[in-house]
Amino acid sequence: MWTSRRSAQEKQHMASADCGRVTLEGDPAGVYLGGERRWMPVYSPGGYFWKPAKDEQVAVLHMGAEQEAPGVVGRVQDETGEELEVGDVLISGNGTRLLLNRWGLDVTGEMTINGKKLEDLIRELIEEIMN
Repeated sequence: MWTSRRSAQEKQHMASADCGRVTLEGDPAGVYLGGERRWMPVYSPGGYFWKPAKDEQVAVLHMGAEQEAPGVVGRVQDETGEELEVGDVLISGNGTRLLLNRWGLDVTGEMTINGKKLEDLIRELIEEIMN
């Protein structure tokens, strides 16, 4: 029938990328894109892991031949309360932050090395030197 052929030929054109708001945090995530989509995988660069938090605004990439496989690929940057210069890198989460810029490396929060607090390692080193 002509109507069935017509509907098969008229494919919905969907944007290949979209912006949405996280409704279920974690990985996989739930994201509202004009309707809630659940079980969306979260993609990030190799070696870097991230779980989007509820209410974050995220970028969603629609993949697959029919764009049937959406995935979260990043989040919208918000104001950090400071001016970053071109080339600066800021990694932050839950009150801890690491800022890499032309002046060096600035760490805010507790730092551990192999599970030991940095202060404890320094204390042990000083004691070893003094003995």
